[in-house]
Amino acid sequence: MMLRHFLPHLRFVLPALCCLLFSTVLYSQLLDYPQTRKDDQVDDYFGVKVADPYRWLEDDNSAETAKWVEAENKVTFGYLEKIPYRAQVKARLEQLYNYPKYTAPFRRGEYLFFAKNDGLQNQNVVYVQKGLEGAPEILLDPNKFSADGTSRLLNLDVSTGGQYAAYGVSVGGSDWQEVHVMEVATRKVLSDDLKWIKFVGVGWAGKGFFYSRYDAPEPGHELSSKNENQKIYFHTLGHPQSEDVLVYKDETHPMRFQSVGTTEDERYAILNISDEASGKRGNAVFYSEINGNPPVFKPIVPEIGEDRYEVIDNVGDKFLILTNHDAPNNRLVLFDPANPNSPWKVVIPEKPETLQRVTTIGGKLFATYLKDVASHVYVFTYSGELVNEIALPGAGTTEGFLGNRTDKDAFYIFTSFNYPPTVFRYDLASKRSAVYHAPEIPGFNPGDYETKEVFYNSKDGTRVPMFLVYKKGLKLDGNNPTLLYAYGGFNITISPAFNPLRLALLEQGFVYASANIRGGGEYGEKWHVAGTKLQKQNVFDDFIAGAEWLIANKYTSSQKLAINGGSNGGLLIGAVINQRPDLFRVAVPMVGVMDMLRFQKFTIGSHWIDDYGSSDNPEQFKALYAYSPLHNIKPGVKYPATFITTADHDDRVVPAHSFKYAATLQAAASRENPVLIRIETRSGHGASSTSKAIDLTADIYSFVFYNLGVTPKP
Repeated sequence: MMLRHFLPHLRFVLPALCCLLFSTVLYSQLLDYPQTRKDDQVDDYFGVKVADPYRWLEDDNSAETAKWVEAENKVTFGYLEKIPYRAQVKARLEQLYNYPKYTAPFRRGEYLFFAKNDGLQNQNVVYVQKGLEGAPEILLDPNKFSADGTSRLLNLDVSTGGQYAAYGVSVGGSDWQEVHVMEVATRKVLSDDLKWIKFVGVGWAGKGFFYSRYDAPEPGHELSSKNENQKIYFHTLGHPQSEDVLVYKDETHPMRFQSVGTTEDERYAILNISDEASGKRGNAVFYSEINGNPPVFKPIVPEIGEDRYEVIDNVGDKFLILTNHDAPNNRLVLFDPANPNSPWKVVIPEKPETLQRVTTIGGKLFATYLKDVASHVYVFTYSGELVNEIALPGAGTTEGFLGNRTDKDAFYIFTSFNYPPTVFRYDLASKRSAVYHAPEIPGFNPGDYETKEVFYNSKDGTRVPMFLVYKKGLKLDGNNPTLLYAYGGFNITISPAFNPLRLALLEQGFVYASANIRGGGEYGEKWHVAGTKLQKQNVFDDFIAGAEWLIANKYTSSQKLAINGGSNGGLLIGAVINQRPDLFRVAVPMVGVMDMLRFQKFTIGSHWIDDYGSSDNPEQFKALYAYSPLHNIKPGVKYPATFITTADHDDRVVPAHSFKYAATLQAAASRENPVLIRIETRSGHGASSTSKAIDLTADIYSFVFYNLGVTPKP
């Protein structure tokens, strides 16, 4: 299995809305946008003077900023309230989402742990049961964390024997989490209370665990201040956080990210260090025996470079490591600390397909590959001999395959665009899978829809995959409303996956298109690097070429084409409507990185330098300035109808990005199409609850329908 700290820990956050979303406007010319004050702020970047008149909107504590937010929301919600079918759209989304959903179980000791949502619960509920036949009982109900349902469970790390569960709680959508500990058998919440933790779980070791934390930020700036000087501590159960033992710090590199996980047998602690702020995409790795003494970390990979290394687990006193070193598509190797200078033994060699992940279960290796964005899972022995391929229902995506060395089975989820997430149990002895939990969605018939993968050529001739989903019987007459989505960054793969909310588009005749553009992880590290730094324009070219392919092949037209992306995908949408405003009718940039010259100055933004580069570098500044969504808006241009979304508790991509972008676009764009910004409260980089997710999706869909001239049928 993977290191205890590096498990996905149950995906308790709501499905990312940016992967779901996606009549001429009758009164856009009547919109009265707030008058946004301009300052004379000008910055000098290597002799280039860059105005930043809305710098004051970066102050999230300012009364003036709060007043501006209120005024913008008044305009936006006033517009939305005039869309006659908005309530109908929301009601339909609630119907589609209202069915039981399960995560794949995992074992610790005698217990199985999993999460379930009965339908419209704001948060998934964590259950525990004894073995396969035990009755499920509630372990944690995050719906009780807050009165409005916006406090979320971010991480659940269960100790090796299943005695304790450490869980991280986020308030109002923030990435900050507060960690508590529960005794599993009694459901008693212990006195442990750990603060100022971000992005990581814990690594259990006996009656305590390793964890990473930051110093407390300045009061009032918790959601915007730069995250620096992360440190690693060891916490002993029952002791206050003030008594935790400092295990590791590096004050000479304040922007480095460091975390410690433990091997399944808790024999070793594994220290990972990365420094994306330096522009290097790799990591260093160290290990230490856990023997009751303070850790003494010894190097596996002593320096941070361009290659990545992930310790999967130990095999006795050796380590299985997944790496792209000399293997852009990844390979699995065995490192022997007793002979650190000897060549690493290759266990699973590199293949033409990307080796996405490896876990260990029941004495076997489970390797997940991507072939043209679809999952293929193989079982190997520890010596690298192929045992079998696991038969999957079709071209789609798997999650799970988390287990222990003594397990005799493995649980996983399979999903695709037209296949709802289904939990399977794989038996190692018979090498067969069986359905463990299958969702039942009232009124959904997969036979009503068609999914296919197509390939198109980008501007430079690169072959790019794209998935299409639509109702059977589609006419290729160029008149179908279409939503094109992509992400294109950070080595993240946008895999085929089902979401019930998307049905609200498909049943109205929409084509949903998901383009797997460069910058992601679909074809390994080369595909990723081809969409980073000075090559970021490839990402936009790939997306534009996908839109042009849809139009050329008569799926849609520019007047029927809506586009959507979130976070790095929000940056994508902002960039392409600057470069090709004529190509799209509607644009929905969500929680986007819009100011490419200042992103590194807020919260965790410096860790994106590895992908974007930095305006502090002369050559990279030129590339960033050339496509930055905020800095390439042209006065008087007819931009698509644009619906910008952000949230007040987004401390990953701070809302100032969207604030400044919206103010600039409203001031510059022609008045033919609306430019609106929707600013959610008590929510973060993703919707903080089911109700907020549905409200946001209903508003986006209503805006898209209205501006594409689609009147949804009841």
